[in-house]
Amino acid sequence: MQRRAFLKTAPPAFLLPWDAAAAPPPHPLVEPHFPNRLYQFVWRNWDLANLNRMAAVVHARPADLQTLANEMGLPPKRPLGEDYLRRIYITVIRQNWHLLPEAQIIQLLGWDARRFAFTLKEDDFLDHKLGLAKPACEELRYTTPAPSERKQANAIRGALARALPGGLKDLGRPRFAFVPELSTPAPARPAEKASGKEGWSPRFLYSYFALYGDPLMEGDAAGLPDGYLQRAAACGMNGVWIQGVLNTLAPSPRFPEFGHGWETRLRNLRTLVGRAARHGVSVYLYLNEPRAMPADFFTNRPGLRGTRDKDVYAMCTSTPEVRAWLRESISHVFRQVPGLGGILTITMSENHTNCFSHGGAWGNRDPVARDCPRCSKRTGAETIAELIQTLRDGIREHSRTAQIMSYDWGWGTPLAAALIPKLPTDTSIVSVSEWSQPVSRGGVNTSVGEYSMSVAGPGPRARRNWKLARERGLGAIAKTQFNNTWEISAVPYIPVLPLVLDHCENLAREGITGVMASWTCGGYPSSNLRAASAYAFEPRPDRNAILLDEAARLYGAAAAPEAVRAWNIFSEAFQLFPYGVSIYVLPLQHGPANLLRLKPTGLPPGMILFPHDAYQSWKGAYPAETVRHLMSKLASRWSDGVKILESLPLRTKDARLELAVARTCHHHFESVANQVEFYLLRDEAPRLSERVRSRLQALARRERELALQQFEVARNEPLIAYEASNHYYYTPIDLLEKVLNCGQILAALESRSHSGAGPWPP
Repeated sequence: MQRRAFLKTAPPAFLLPWDAAAAPPPHPLVEPHFPNRLYQFVWRNWDLANLNRMAAVVHARPADLQTLANEMGLPPKRPLGEDYLRRIYITVIRQNWHLLPEAQIIQLLGWDARRFAFTLKEDDFLDHKLGLAKPACEELRYTTPAPSERKQANAIRGALARALPGGLKDLGRPRFAFVPELSTPAPARPAEKASGKEGWSPRFLYSYFALYGDPLMEGDAAGLPDGYLQRAAACGMNGVWIQGVLNTLAPSPRFPEFGHGWETRLRNLRTLVGRAARHGVSVYLYLNEPRAMPADFFTNRPGLRGTRDKDVYAMCTSTPEVRAWLRESISHVFRQVPGLGGILTITMSENHTNCFSHGGAWGNRDPVARDCPRCSKRTGAETIAELIQTLRDGIREHSRTAQIMSYDWGWGTPLAAALIPKLPTDTSIVSVSEWSQPVSRGGVNTSVGEYSMSVAGPGPRARRNWKLARERGLGAIAKTQFNNTWEISAVPYIPVLPLVLDHCENLAREGITGVMASWTCGGYPSSNLRAASAYAFEPRPDRNAILLDEAARLYGAAAAPEAVRAWNIFSEAFQLFPYGVSIYVLPLQHGPANLLRLKPTGLPPGMILFPHDAYQSWKGAYPAETVRHLMSKLASRWSDGVKILESLPLRTKDARLELAVARTCHHHFESVANQVEFYLLRDEAPRLSERVRSRLQALARRERELALQQFEVARNEPLIAYEASNHYYYTPIDLLEKVLNCGQILAALESRSHSGAGPWPP
């Protein structure tokens, strides 16, 4: 499922600001494996917030909460530093979304309401990922637990002691331990000079650990320290991108409410650009402009108001005043930061920007701007070309060499055909390489909706748009994912290097001019990136030599052939992935951390962060049984590759990481198959027969085993389950909650057996 398709097919009430929705907010999920909400609060925040802050939120003494933790058998509480806390806020919000009211979440974060609202809206559509509708949680206050609740807490302690020899002594390495590691320059290696002529430039990506929402206010937390820049360059990258919002980057006499904090942001950007240049890396700003504004912005400017989208209106780019602001503001940025590498702009994203941006440009449709008195008389191609020309003109006032890249995400076929020939000839088109590539798996025919590594591009859409670009004299840049995709982004990279090289070989034949190597996921400096970069130069090295060279780096020359054999097995297995499932809601990122539900929640899934039990949404274009079958087959074949890696010498840190990655992929793939089967049985059996009950129990036991196995992987490797725009999909303690959850499921099923079969589900 495409990202925008998810937003379009979500229930209407979940696509509106909640105070405008007609339906009441949903009830929060109740977790019966905890004695009460207070114990749940302590458990879920034990590694997310400091004890003093937790106690203040629920009006308790720190010692009160420590007692609850001791009763459940939690390990000693480690203090969390400021950098840790500012990096984990999305995980804090997600873990408390069904537990605390909004005011207490804000207090737990140490924020104010304005920052919270900004984060939900601007941090890569966080509100959609959470489901938009905030559950109606009552305020949580500390009360002394009842004896029965203390008894259940002690039962949790016993369950942990049985699951983990000696009990839960610690939660492993701190999350974000990779940040100082990747921030420190790597030991110098002998210089490796690329031979031949450079064919692909720019080659740019997103930092593995940048903060997304307002990175230029964060200084070093923008995630681009010297160590990371050095590693990215060593993997063949010569550029990085970060998000920017133009109305925060420049002052404007036209719009005096814009530009607050621009000095800080551009000072940090200048510093970043200077540091990056020392590593041969350029910095690009990703812009969605002009951002739509609320109605009160137009009270005294009615002539600038464009099309409406929910509760905001476009700043109409058909008006000279808006275009002048765009040109002046981007010119200001490039004047203040003369070394800036350029921009990447999306004109048809989820953010409402120009009057046509949400006008239905998708597939074979041309966009419209019905409620704008100016743009309704123009075409989308004419208006968007004018917008891009305006940005280009502002940049060229101060830079003749900056890259100006237009991302065709959201451009339907008619729009692209009319628009690309109108664009300035000193700019480039970026197109998702594999988009629209046909796929046939499990008897189901689909096509790639956005990003894929299980399907090698390029597809017909990208080839068509690149051809138009070349005919116009524009650059043709491939948007790729060489490390990971939403097929599974819970690992820093997917070890399917042969599939990556298949894609690179296809791109080399296509004659592209550059590569955007990642979206927010995919920025880890890996062997995948290093191998792909070999194709950026001509003549290109032999494919087998690339594979063996990368394997030798990780495992040594003697073990390299076996490592390549494992990669070939992973690549073969990954091509069983049922592309056409709803990758934005299938629990691929959460795997065995996603809780099982005996009773249907009735909740729609949130994009990426809340799969819930919505398997009918997960399955996408496939029958649910086909999803189960293919994911099970994928997991089984993948495990053959894991066994090979387990037999190899793990002499390097990178080799040990790769084994953790491979095991995580296997656990997630198998868990998805298990969860689909669990819910098929739960919902399709009219009565709980002995056969169904027995199979549900077997699945719950296996999920418990997978959670424990993945706990050992995740506790030792903080790179696991992290992604820059979602933070941690789960932490080690979440996997232990799944152990408790499965125990409660098994107890309920056993009780059901003793009470006799009745209507199902309970």
